[in-house]
Amino acid sequence: MKPPSPSTPRITRVSTLPLVWIVPLIALILGGWLVFRTLRDRGPEIIITFADANGVEDGKTQLKHKGGTVGTVTAVDLKPDLSGVIVHLRLNKSAAAVAREGSIFWIARPQIGFSGVSGLDTLLTGVQLRVRPGNGPLATEFVGLDKNPPPEPFRYGRTFLLQGDRLGSLNAGSPVYYREVKVGEVEASRLADDSASVIIRVRVEGLYADLVRTDTRFWNAGGFSFKLGLLGAELKNTSLESLISGGVAFATPEPSAKNGQLAPIAEAGTVFQLQTEHDKEWLTWHPKIPIHPEESGPDQNSPTKDLAEAMKAK
Repeated sequence: MKPPSPSTPRITRVSTLPLVWIVPLIALILGGWLVFRTLRDRGPEIIITFADANGVEDGKTQLKHKGGTVGTVTAVDLKPDLSGVIVHLRLNKSAAAVAREGSIFWIARPQIGFSGVSGLDTLLTGVQLRVRPGNGPLATEFVGLDKNPPPEPFRYGRTFLLQGDRLGSLNAGSPVYYREVKVGEVEASRLADDSASVIIRVRVEGLYADLVRTDTRFWNAGGFSFKLGLLGAELKNTSLESLISGGVAFATPEPSAKNGQLAPIAEAGTVFQLQTEHDKEWLTWHPKIPIHPEESGPDQNSPTKDLAEAMKAK
C-alpha cells in the first residue's frame, strides 16, 4: 500500500454554531443586559391613595420632579371599600429619597385658579404625577392630593398679618408687590376670632423684608376696578398676574420730617390693616431703603441678587 502523496489535501470537520442560532443568541444577550440594567436602576415601590385617579394608567403614567422622570406607575387598583384608588408606583433608584414623610403627591392636570395657571404641559404629555419631597424619614405609603397644591412658599423671609373686611380674590400663592415688583406672596387666610374680619398671612422674601416698616401701608391690588366721576373715568392700574390671581401691594412713607429717619423695621407677626385701595399719596412715596443681596443668607443665589450685581457693575 502506497503512502499518501504529500500533495494530497486532508479534510477535517470543525463543529461550528449554525448561523440560524446567532440572531437568537444576540437577542438573548441584549435581553439579559436590559433586565440587568432595569434591576440595577430599580428603586423602591410606594403606594399612593387618591380619591380619583382618572387618567392614570399602569405602565404609562410617570412621576415627574423638576422636569425629570423619577418613577412609573406599575398598577392601579380600587380600594376594597371602593372609596378611592390605590396607585402603585416604582421609583427610580436615584429618586428613592423623594419618598419621605411629609412628601406631597398629586395628579398634575391643567388648572387655572387664584394661584395662577399650572399643568398646561399635560395637555400634550398626558396625565402625570408630581411630588414635592418632604423632610421626614423614608416612607412607602402616602395619601395624594385631590388637586394641584398651591405654589411652594418662600422658605426664608418675614411673615406679617393683614386684617381686612373681606378676602376678595386673594388666595394662597397670590403675589405681594412693592413698586410693582413681586417681593412675596400670600400664605394663608382665615376669619378673625370674632368673625368680624379676615386675617391674611403674607410672607415677604428675606431680601426685601426690611422694606416693611411699622408705618407701611398695605392694600388689595388684585381684581378689576373702574371708577366714573366728574373728572372722567379712572381704571385701576394692575398687573395681569394680580388681575387673574389677586394680589397685595404695599408702600412705605418717606423719612419723618422731624428727625429725618424712617420708621422702625416691622417685626415678624406685625398686624397691618389691609385697605381696599390705595391713596394716591402712597404712590408718590420713594424712600431710600437699602437692600443687601450679600446678606440674604440662603437666598444669595436668587435671580434678584444677579440683577443687583449686574446693575452695580454698570
